[in-house]
Amino acid sequence: MGGIFTDIGNVISDSLKYPTSNWFRVVVLGALFLFSIFIIPLFLALGYLFRVIKSSLAGGEKLPNFEAWNEMMVDGFKLFLVFLIYTLPALIIGIFSFISLGSAIRSLSYITNVNGTTLAPNMLFSVVGGTILVGLIIVGLYILVIYPIMAVAIGNMAYYNGEFQAAFRLDEILSLISQIGWVDLAVWYIVVSMVGIAIWFVGIIIAIIPILGWMAFIFFVYPYIYLFYARAIAWLYSSAFSEDYFP
Repeated sequence: MGGIFTDIGNVISDSLKYPTSNWFRVVVLGALFLFSIFIIPLFLALGYLFRVIKSSLAGGEKLPNFEAWNEMMVDGFKLFLVFLIYTLPALIIGIFSFISLGSAIRSLSYITNVNGTTLAPNMLFSVVGGTILVGLIIVGLYILVIYPIMAVAIGNMAYYNGEFQAAFRLDEILSLISQIGWVDLAVWYIVVSMVGIAIWFVGIIIAIIPILGWMAFIFFVYPYIYLFYARAIAWLYSSAFSEDYFP
């Protein structure tokens, strides 16, 4: 396989086709996501997505079986931690921005003149609004940069059969990205994100249909999207290696 840039069409077409290899397993994954408000189903769903990446890197052309549930749950917990750690700075900045907004709203009740009217609320909200805007811009930029890097990190953890530390060996991950190519990484991220958004849009339209539309979204569209992403991550990671590494 060539670089992602030259093979982006194959990446997308294969990733779109891959979930259709077994619709029953797509539905099972959808059921796990449906109950992911509870911890165990959430970790099982994440663990299955991680298994998809591992299976794809090993050359698997079909969705893997739902088996070895304990291992799947542990892998899901690891994947959750990887996502949490990589996105923690964005979460902290985002939470701080909204706390600042809450504090500003509360402080309005104390800013009064002798007649009891509020003083300079526009100025106060201009300052707070500017702070929140800067915070949200930083969060957005951080996510734009970290998500594709995190995708390679997850691929590296899958390559090392779930070794948690493999997702944080930054020298190794940056070396893999150099082999992939930063431009190819950006192309993969942009195109996969655009296709994912398009699928979400179609899913939302389907969900408008009473009962059947909602069920179709939960059990087919929602898990399908994540299986598409998982397969695309395997393509991305494998592009750092020789052409015959990945089917």
